[in-house]
Amino acid sequence: MILHARGTGAWRMPHRGPVARSAPVLEHVQSAGYDLNMFSSVSAPVTKSERTRSSIRDIALRSFRERGYDLTTIRLIAQEAGVSVGTTNYHFASKNDLVQELYLEVQRAHRDAAEPLLGQTDDLVERLGIVFRTGLDQLEPYHRFAPEFLSAAVSPRSSLNPLSGESAPSRDIVVGLFREAVSGAANRLPAEFERDMPSALVLAHLLLALFWVYDGSPERERTRRLLDRGLRLLKLSLPLIRVRVLRKPLRELLDLVAEVRA
Repeated sequence: MILHARGTGAWRMPHRGPVARSAPVLEHVQSAGYDLNMFSSVSAPVTKSERTRSSIRDIALRSFRERGYDLTTIRLIAQEAGVSVGTTNYHFASKNDLVQELYLEVQRAHRDAAEPLLGQTDDLVERLGIVFRTGLDQLEPYHRFAPEFLSAAVSPRSSLNPLSGESAPSRDIVVGLFREAVSGAANRLPAEFERDMPSALVLAHLLLALFWVYDGSPERERTRRLLDRGLRLLKLSLPLIRVRVLRKPLRELLDLVAEVRA
C-alpha cells in the first residue's frame, strides 16, 4: 500500500513558498473521467441508502485497520452496521470491493500528506522523495496485517492486484502525485521522459511497498534506507538523461516498464 506527524520519523522539508495544486494534476483527474467532488471529504451522505453505504464502508475500513483482511468478513461488517448480509452485499458485492475502498482511503490520505510538502521545494529528487515517503507513512498502520493483504492481492486474477483494472482509481492518484512531482520541478526533464517517468515511478513505489511488507526492522528503517540510497543514485544518474547518446537505452528502459504495466 509513504513523513509527516503520523509517527514514522521526523523528516521535514524547509518551507519555500505557498502551496498550490498544480494544473497538470487537475487536468489528469478530469481527463480520467473522475468527478472532482468525489475526492472531497466534506460532502455528507444525504439519503438513507447513502448513509447505510457510508456506515458499511466506515465499519469495514476500521475493521481492516484493527483486525486485518482475514478476520474482516461481510457477516461481521453487517452485524456491526446493524444491517443484513444482503444489504451489505447490495452496496458492496464482495469484501474485495471494500478493500478497494481502503485503497482509495489510503491514497487520498497519501495525496493530502504529499501535496503541501511538494509546495515547499522545486528540486526533482526531493519532490520524488516526498511522494515515496508520504506513501510509506500511510501504509504504516496496516503493517502487521500487510502479509494478509499481499496474499489476497498477489494473484494476477485478483481484483486486489495493484495493477488490476479495479485498482485503477487508487493507482491513478499515485500516478498523479508522481506526475505533479516531476512536472513541478525546476530541473525539468526532456518531454518524453517527463511524460512517461511517472508510470515507471509507480512500479518503483509498488516494489518499495513489497520490500516494506517483509521489513521487520523498527519503524521500517531498512525500507527507508533503501529508499534514501535509491534517491541518491537517481540524483547522480538524472543528468545522463540529457546526454543524447544515452537517451536511447533510457528510452528503451521506460518502454520496457510500460510493457510490464500492460
